[in-house]
Amino acid sequence: MDHISHKQLTVNGISMHVAEAGDGSAPAVLFLHGFPELWYSWRHQMLDVAAKGYRAIAPDLRGYGDTDSPPPSAGYTLLHIVGDLVALLDALGLEQVFLVGHDWGAIIAWWFCLLRPDRIRALVNTSVIFQPRNPNVKTIQGYRDAFGDAFYMCRFQEEGKAEAAFASVDTKTVMATFLTTSDPKPPCIPVELGLDVLFKRPAVELPPWISPEDISYYSDKFDKTGFTGGLNYYRQMDLSWELTAPWTGAQIKVPVKFVIGDLDLTYSFPGVEEFINGGFKIYVPLLEEIVVMKGVGHFLNEESPHELSQHILTFINKF
Repeated sequence: MDHISHKQLTVNGISMHVAEAGDGSAPAVLFLHGFPELWYSWRHQMLDVAAKGYRAIAPDLRGYGDTDSPPPSAGYTLLHIVGDLVALLDALGLEQVFLVGHDWGAIIAWWFCLLRPDRIRALVNTSVIFQPRNPNVKTIQGYRDAFGDAFYMCRFQEEGKAEAAFASVDTKTVMATFLTTSDPKPPCIPVELGLDVLFKRPAVELPPWISPEDISYYSDKFDKTGFTGGLNYYRQMDLSWELTAPWTGAQIKVPVKFVIGDLDLTYSFPGVEEFINGGFKIYVPLLEEIVVMKGVGHFLNEESPHELSQHILTFINKF
């Protein structure tokens, strides 16, 4: 990672860690990570796009890694996170960027494009479809209705419970569990069981796409910060739902390419495949391409990094 540089910037009242690669004067690509990830999950794509003449930028989002994790938990709504990113572009002197998101970063990317399309040239989003705001049902209740109280997002709501479960084993085990779990079913933990059951599966050998050194990088950072910052994104989903009421029914008006693995648990959520092949373009009218990567799970940026880089480059090269 010698070609990736690091700096701290003050944005939106917090100190944000930002990793960069490539020519500072080149068109910029902003990468947004998910849970439980860091800027590091984009290391391969950063170097790939930089090698093709782009400037790659990947922050640790609010609550993660070397970026501040300010209290209280109410400070982790979509508006806060998008506000951080607009301030980041301002701090870097960038009027527009290409945007790439994954997992929670994909959710943020959809809303970044919805709220500030003037700052985005085009979007390559992965793993998580755009979910139109339902004005009649709060987000977490919607998940309860679909999957029951056992659904992991519902189980993450009570402060301290998930943190205690994550602390019940060493952080390397937590990271290896999250990054290598391949069960395509929606993750549900029966309410009579503790969340620590997530980490009680038999130890498995790491797949070839992630190394012990990679696991150590993640675990060293989360050992220092804990997981509360990332969990706060889930805990503020209902507050985000309340605050984004003015955008009910709004469309995303930037060019979009969407990429998902056919083994991704989000692809197997009820109705997702049908939405991708049907109603997606109603809400994302400039959706130009949909790619379903074969034999690839949720962490596609880690599992098939250079194939994903190629999908990113072939799209942004058009603009």
